[in-house]
Amino acid sequence: MPNPIIKIENLSKCYRIGERERYKTLREAIMNGISAPIRNLAKLQRLTKFKEEEKDIIWALKDVSLEVNEGEVLGIIGKNGAGKTTLLKILSRITEPTTGYAEIKGRVSSLLEVGTGFHPELTGRENIFLNGAILGMTKKEIEERFDEIVAFSEIEKFLDTPLKRYSDGMRVRLAFSIAAHLEPEIMLVDEVLAVGDIAFQKKCLGKMGDIAKGGRTVLFVSHNMGAIAKLCSRGILLDKGRIIYTGDISQTIDHYTKSAVPSEEAELSFPRDPEKKVQIQRLKLLNHKGEPITKLDRDFPFQLVVEYQIREEIVGAHIGINIDRIDGIRVCFARDIDTSPDGMKRRKAGCYRSVVEFPGGLLNTGTYQISLGIGEHGKEPYDYHEAFVFDLIEHGTFTWLAGTMSQKRPGIIALPLKWKTEKL
Repeated sequence: MPNPIIKIENLSKCYRIGERERYKTLREAIMNGISAPIRNLAKLQRLTKFKEEEKDIIWALKDVSLEVNEGEVLGIIGKNGAGKTTLLKILSRITEPTTGYAEIKGRVSSLLEVGTGFHPELTGRENIFLNGAILGMTKKEIEERFDEIVAFSEIEKFLDTPLKRYSDGMRVRLAFSIAAHLEPEIMLVDEVLAVGDIAFQKKCLGKMGDIAKGGRTVLFVSHNMGAIAKLCSRGILLDKGRIIYTGDISQTIDHYTKSAVPSEEAELSFPRDPEKKVQIQRLKLLNHKGEPITKLDRDFPFQLVVEYQIREEIVGAHIGINIDRIDGIRVCFARDIDTSPDGMKRRKAGCYRSVVEFPGGLLNTGTYQISLGIGEHGKEPYDYHEAFVFDLIEHGTFTWLAGTMSQKRPGIIALPLKWKTEKL
């Protein structure tokens, strides 16, 4: 008989958004200080009491009910903003739910964000003991597994170096290694593994597979459908904070890919948010004729136009763009500093437009998604958006039987290579 190790009932999480108050004169600042206690009490009440009809609230999760059995490996999939990370944060007790509850039986080990539970001034060795203690291990337990943790993370050379000098990849190696060797009953893993290199990702997936085979429970969030399909037996699909599908992992992935149909809208505008130091304002997807469209001929180049506002001078930021196949496979990543090293090295406040062109005749036919952000390396982006889901359509480059039948080719790229044949 199934033994639920996690039971979630009507779980919801709500956040309030709004503008920060800005004061231009000394008089306004003084009056603000006098009235602060009353206003702070009102703000506290607004932060703990929500009404459905209010316009300045966002439901990151809404009425989620779920049971996860002991030894089950559950894949959690959905678009960015669907509520996946919020769900794991509640289960990790990082944040409290607005309504509903979650019952968890057993020790939880979580890997949600790079560096969570680490202290940048401490060495790798010291952080192993710190992180282990945070996750509920005794000093003796940590000492018994210390060598295994170091060997798996492959950072022995830097063990006595302060963590602030580690790269994101090194932090992920150490964090995953600690989390995986604590022998938790429940392991929660977010998309953070995407920071590591391919070889280490495979190593991590293998370790999670071993953990699952050992009868422990794993909740795995990822956009990599290949990894999800290989590791998980069951899946849930989240959309706008709600579970819209649950079932066998292959059927869940199929439901997800079919639901991500291209939108006819090839121009996007975003509401003004003065809280953001840098904000993306408008996006356009243009074909080779300069027309906004989401159905593109794969033989021709297409462009992405990004218009953004910088409210305060920034240094060292850049634009990063991902193109993913709709099944979650990363096709390419590009930055505006790839060919122009100065990029956004120093930009004064103002409005800017950047245009990037993707070559034609390279990607295979199919459905893809563009996402992009503006930020600094290793830090949370100033702004980020999943932009367009679009189709690349074949119009005759590759044909079969002298052009009588179009042929869908396997693979991510589809290059018309030059062939030369001669009789010997």
